[in-house]
Amino acid sequence: MIITRETDYALRILRALSRGTQLTAGEIAEQELVPKQFAYKIMKKLSRADLVAITRGVDGGCRLKADLDQVTLYDLMAAMEESRSLSACMEPGYRCPWREAHGGCTIHCRLSQVQNALNYELRAHTLRSLLSGEEEQ
Repeated sequence: MIITRETDYALRILRALSRGTQLTAGEIAEQELVPKQFAYKIMKKLSRADLVAITRGVDGGCRLKADLDQVTLYDLMAAMEESRSLSACMEPGYRCPWREAHGGCTIHCRLSQVQNALNYELRAHTLRSLLSGEEEQ
């Protein structure tokens, strides 16, 4: 699990929109140094996640829809369809031959503890705090 380039670009798009204006994909791409073809793709994912609203047509563009104080880095990674798991064995429904054969796995148990701590941290940081550089309250 890492923050992918797509999530990095999504953060940049949200940063541009957090200023409160409606912008076109081209304007966002130029301001935030995001390749235009990625900007369109990412904005569609952000729209499906109800984070942005896209208006088509002559006066179209994209505007922020979500309250960035309520959306976490964990939520954004989910919207970008990123895995938030340290290992495949942390994924829901993963069948581990070792665990099945031996009735458990100490590695899995320890990784679960690390995964829980990581999930806590990803959920502890709102997008507003990340984009503004402010500390969480």
